[in-house]
Amino acid sequence: RKFLSRPGRSGNPIVTCTLGYMLRLGDDELDAEDFLRLVREGRECVAQGQDERGCRCLEEALALWQGPVLADMQRGSLLDGFVTWLTETRLECTELLIDAQLRLGRHREIIGRLYSLVAENPLRESFRRQLMLALYRSERTADALKVYQSARQALNDELGLDPCRSLQDLQRQILAADRQLDLCTA
Repeated sequence: RKFLSRPGRSGNPIVTCTLGYMLRLGDDELDAEDFLRLVREGRECVAQGQDERGCRCLEEALALWQGPVLADMQRGSLLDGFVTWLTETRLECTELLIDAQLRLGRHREIIGRLYSLVAENPLRESFRRQLMLALYRSERTADALKVYQSARQALNDELGLDPCRSLQDLQRQILAADRQLDLCTA
């Protein structure tokens, strides 16, 4: 209790209850709250076309992430749902960040990270789409098409499915060297 005392604040954060002890935290004392606020801000910036500012918010949000959510806690269905939701929010944050980075022309910088994300999330087609686009814009057309073939194989082996329409469309655009895939530098 002495270790957790908070100078300048009233009340002890440790509360005794029937099941034992409970730790009271303010809204500004939980990384998850900061993470969600930064994701919200980043999402708004990206939606308004402020990709640079959006990238900063989203990168700051991801920097708060330290390993698996509640990894060392005994969990039940309620906490499992929270963990799943927060993990999905992290993946959405990552997707938003990479889309913004692609619009800013940072395709070469993010290829390594995208390969890692594809390895960690082999059935998440959005990361494969982003990797294909980054490779194509980096003049690595053959590698981009290999990513599509790898996605097709993985989805077929795991689920008996073909890639989603956006991945198929991107593959066709790459094969046709569609100028719409080039980075707009207006």
